[in-house]
Amino acid sequence: MTATVLDPLTALVVVDLQKGIVGLPTVHPAEGVVARSATLAEAFRAKGLPVFLVRVTGGAPGRTEGPGRSGEPAADWADLVPGLGRQEGDIVVTKQQWGAFHGTALDLELRRRGVTQVVLTGVATSIGVESTARAAHEHGYHVTVAVDAVTDMDADAHLNSVERIFPRLGETGTTDEIVELLG
Repeated sequence: MTATVLDPLTALVVVDLQKGIVGLPTVHPAEGVVARSATLAEAFRAKGLPVFLVRVTGGAPGRTEGPGRSGEPAADWADLVPGLGRQEGDIVVTKQQWGAFHGTALDLELRRRGVTQVVLTGVATSIGVESTARAAHEHGYHVTVAVDAVTDMDADAHLNSVERIFPRLGETGTTDEIVELLG
């Protein structure tokens, strides 16, 4: 469903736009995802709405062997990319698994601020963004995904999330459409 409305207390949640992830090969250039996420962050800040910057610093416990899991990551792997224009009032959430809710204070921080809706951006569409969208929906938040501000390493997985999963969890829209809804 196309984005139609934003609640008065909507938060932007930017997922995993950090040096070690945006450097991976993606379906759509990560630079554009970062730029559109920064545009949304500026618009949310201008309206006095909260901006959450999520980063991952580890993996969930259990069997997590797989591609790209060998060796130690670079020292700056989890650093948020400068292109986001992080501001002092932004809330940084550090996670150890795909989604930004489990094992973090994200839900608590959203509820403390009276937030009822989240707008999501980030990488990877089918992993961190989708997991966070599913959990937000399960926690009772209205969910909107900025579909031109997400990308993935796998084209089919990206399309599945954008075309089949996100519309079942809430609304989708472009960065421009969401900025327009902010008024």
